[in-house]
Amino acid sequence: MPNILICDDDKDIVNALAIYLGDKEYKFSFAYNGKDAVDIVKKEDIHLILMDVMMPVMDGITALGEIRKISNAPVILLTAKSEDNDKIMGISKGADDYITKPFNPMEVVVRVRSALRRYMTFGAIKEGDEVYTVGGVELNNSTKTVKVDGEPVTLTRTEFEILRVLISSPGRVYSATEIYKKVWNEEPYGSEKSVAVHIRHIREKIEINPAEPRYIKMIFGQGYKMVSK
Repeated sequence: MPNILICDDDKDIVNALAIYLGDKEYKFSFAYNGKDAVDIVKKEDIHLILMDVMMPVMDGITALGEIRKISNAPVILLTAKSEDNDKIMGISKGADDYITKPFNPMEVVVRVRSALRRYMTFGAIKEGDEVYTVGGVELNNSTKTVKVDGEPVTLTRTEFEILRVLISSPGRVYSATEIYKKVWNEEPYGSEKSVAVHIRHIREKIEINPAEPRYIKMIFGQGYKMVSK
């Protein structure tokens, strides 16, 4: 089930957007300033973000720039009708769309569904079947199988779980500590070395050239992320 982050300093607007989108089709996370939104994206698997531009602590444009360092989830900016500069700046910083205030409820629903559909098509999630695809790599969490360019690949349980963490949030950078906690469900001790060894083994199985990986990238000093090219 897609997890949507709604971020606006006006709590009435946050509540209204959640009502427009309904409470059965999506899960929701809420933030009331840009900094909190960035923190949530770092900690949770977020599949779409609705975010206001004018907010205290950290504005939406600045938050968008920080979010794009860790996630490629679609971002729809909420802008005032007259603020064309915000729209232009937002798109240039990586926003996928914008909605002007006051909202048309049907427009909100249509734009959110459209953005999620595109995101799912490019590998974030596929509804219902727990299949994740990035480029030529496909992971089926239901059958616990992995294919690369249509050919089955055998991974150990630990390798599978590490790949699942990365492929379920393409573009998001996970530190070795985060990966360790998610896969081993315990506090990490020497996790960087252990995770690095498993990552190397995964690359040997899914990459054409493990020395120049196309899918699993290491971000120096930060961790690892899954990319489509």
